[in-house]
Amino acid sequence: MEFAFVSGNLALDLAGTLRWRRTEPEEQLVDPAALQAWLTASGAVSEPVRVDAAALASARRLREAAYRLACDRLEARAFDPESLAIVNEASAGPATAITLGAEGRAIRRGDVRAALGDVARSVITVLTDPSGPPLKECGREACTRLYLDRSRGARRTWCGMDECGNRVKAAAYRARRRSAGGAPS
Repeated sequence: MEFAFVSGNLALDLAGTLRWRRTEPEEQLVDPAALQAWLTASGAVSEPVRVDAAALASARRLREAAYRLACDRLEARAFDPESLAIVNEASAGPATAITLGAEGRAIRRGDVRAALGDVARSVITVLTDPSGPPLKECGREACTRLYLDRSRGARRTWCGMDECGNRVKAAAYRARRRSAGGAPS
């Protein structure tokens, strides 16, 4: 499973595991093994952890709660109480233990509950940091990924160049060619 880590935040990257929410949703956390792979690939844990069906359900609930709260913030709405309860409950759990490895990398150890607790704390950090980078939703119409815009002048308009940025730019180029009377190449 290929995961995209373009959001600039662990919880926003988790929210991105349900792709194309408004059109044809694509679930990337299809089973416990996929969640285990995401946790390791994201850096939430350094070594694979045991994930069962209950942990997968918790991760999906947390993902949806984080997404809803971030959208509430984007739309300047009051936070959804149920989503707040889910995130706050997860954040009150244990944290992963972080050690410095001999090669200079952070090593994160803990169970799936600790990793999800770190994810919950990361969304709280984003939603409570008034001076942090702007929270945005991808400008590509079909994409619903949320991200932190750390670009100069906060002018980034899509979640990532590889998937959405290239497609937006290619579509704009084709539109310009059509309006100029030329055929797109």
